[in-house]
Amino acid sequence: MPDDFELHAAELLGTHVLVGITCLDWAGQVSELLQFHGRVVRANREEGIVIVNAVGEELKLPPDGRAFVPADPGEYRLRSTGEVVVDPDYTASWTLTPPNCH
Repeated sequence: MPDDFELHAAELLGTHVLVGITCLDWAGQVSELLQFHGRVVRANREEGIVIVNAVGEELKLPPDGRAFVPADPGEYRLRSTGEVVVDPDYTASWTLTPPNCH
């Protein structure tokens, strides 16, 4: 019987996701904000959730399907680039602390 991760992973394959990652420094202050989007191409415990962005780069996310929330329809503007993402299927966000964030 599939577990929760396997069920979430199966639902995510082929979907368009918008991801936000907040990096904190050792003092707990925001050191970096990352935003990107792409299609989920693989999801497994070894690699995590793998998306491919618009330029073909693979980006690996933690193997936690619970972080993905169905996105409300509409336009989302990436703060870092100004790019507008229209109607992604899911959004996901993480807050990372040292040493997981550089």
